Amino acid sequence: GHILSGLICHPDKEHVLYPLGCTVVIQDMANSKQTFLHGHTNNVSCVVVSKSGTLVASGQVTFMGFKADIILWDFKKEEQLARLSLHKGKIEGLAFSPNDLYLVSLGGQDDGSVVVWSIPKKEAVCGSPASARSAGNASVLAFSRCRDEMFVTAGNGTIRIWELDLKNRKIRPTECQTGQLRRVITCVKMADDDSYFYVGTSSGDILKLNTNSKLMSDYGPQKEKFSMGVTALLLLKTGDLIVGTGGGIVALCKGSNYKVMKKIQVQGTVTSLTRRGQGHQFFVGTNESQIYRINYTEFKEELIATCHNEAIHDIVFPLGTSDLFATCSTNDIRVWHTPENRELLRIVIPNMTCRAIEFMSDGRSIISAWNDGKIRAFMPETGRLMYVIDHAHSLGVTAIAATSNCRRIISGGGEGQVRVWEIGERTRKLEEVLKEHISAVSCIKIKKNDRECVTASLDGTCIIWDIVRFTRNQMILANTLFQCVCYHPEEYQIITSGTDRRIGYWEVFDGSAIRELEGSASGSINGMDITSDGAYFATGGDDHLVKMWDYNEGEVTHVGVGHSGSITRLKICPGNKYIVSVSADGAILRWKYP
Repeated sequence: GHILSGLICHPDKEHVLYPLGCTVVIQDMANSKQTFLHGHTNNVSCVVVSKSGTLVASGQVTFMGFKADIILWDFKKEEQLARLSLHKGKIEGLAFSPNDLYLVSLGGQDDGSVVVWSIPKKEAVCGSPASARSAGNASVLAFSRCRDEMFVTAGNGTIRIWELDLKNRKIRPTECQTGQLRRVITCVKMADDDSYFYVGTSSGDILKLNTNSKLMSDYGPQKEKFSMGVTALLLLKTGDLIVGTGGGIVALCKGSNYKVMKKIQVQGTVTSLTRRGQGHQFFVGTNESQIYRINYTEFKEELIATCHNEAIHDIVFPLGTSDLFATCSTNDIRVWHTPENRELLRIVIPNMTCRAIEFMSDGRSIISAWNDGKIRAFMPETGRLMYVIDHAHSLGVTAIAATSNCRRIISGGGEGQVRVWEIGERTRKLEEVLKEHISAVSCIKIKKNDRECVTASLDGTCIIWDIVRFTRNQMILANTLFQCVCYHPEEYQIITSGTDRRIGYWEVFDGSAIRELEGSASGSINGMDITSDGAYFATGGDDHLVKMWDYNEGEVTHVGVGHSGSITRLKICPGNKYIVSVSADGAILRWKYP
């Protein structure tokens, strides 16, 4: 949701497109079936669909000094047509000409050039610096609605109308005069007959410019400007405007005097406005990862899709069911309904980060570990707070687990202590503090009989504890920061992994190493889960891949490509129907179990 005008309703009125990390998602609105366009090597920075709907183009970000690619896709076949590479650093904006003859692209601030590409030949026609030396960076782009030879770029103190001269392979800009006004332009919308266009500004007003005279004809609202700037615009057939603002307001404005006729509030900054068909219905996308559908006549918002908008730290299934799962992130915990892929419950604790969650095995509460050092328990149906354990750990709670009889919680903290809490009907008592680890505890797993547990820590040790006598049974040492640990279902072996990219098998009885596997070619392994029969396990990490392993052979059997951020955790659902993985870019991906 952070990409400006990233949410696009396809001209066939049946699909919406939006970027998610390195992929572009095409979602069918009728049955919410998703297909993915894979091909970018880094995060997608802009997406456009041609007027006919047959072509899609997307641009990406890359590292300083490297070429950033534009990929041209065939929408029907969902495959790459061409890879256009000329800009450096970032693609700021893209636009198709009305008859699909040209694609124009705008480079980011380190590139600063505008390039016209011929679509039939799939090569660059010509290019030019996007803005004058005296002006700021150009950041938005719009093509004429009728002619294939005219487009507009705008940005910080610059609005330019460009004419393409194909014979001489040149593009010629004309500066538009705005008189005394100095504005940073955030969005551009062309009228259907090309006679004028509107630009939205970060100051919260809208300018109307004439395409022929290149002059500003009027601007507004003069008195009550939109707070936090205009971030998205939609032009209706009636000549009225729909305006999205940085303060999360979607407003319907009169085209003549910019007077607000209707307005509604949505959550987060509006980053996209896209109309379905003639504009009787339109979609709103915000930077807090919310997608709303609004009917023009009622002008009421309806939330149709939502997700986390920051890194997700944990995912967990309740005991014995795969229809629900919970995830946690900055500010909130969310419970999801798997068959319908929709959010059932959101528990918000503002300005705090939830590090780990667990369903109690009786299903009566969700326990969670927070970075303010508290353990909070919530009702799973209503999200009501049941109890809080204050000052559970001094440097935030980093890991949590509950015994199967629901009488004890074992928590790990940022300072390395492992604490055992006795949970009564109305009382929460600290039973024991186990001080061995010298750095944050990253993962805790408890044996089925509740008599033993294993804790993994970033100090390079895994400790197997007796939680009846509260003593250390075994200690496993390795030159790594352990991120995850799993008991084999028969509980005579454990598998561990961490930042050294190796998967270690260890004997529980004496802590000796059985074997080591090379788990990943690059980057730490952060998440691991084993099937209930112990035949297979799954891993995920900083290489963005989900890998399925045969436990006994130690071979990779399947690989899942789809994440564009580091995978933070993953779980195989009870009953082995699918694998759910979560990542640092805020995505939740559900995979078919092989």
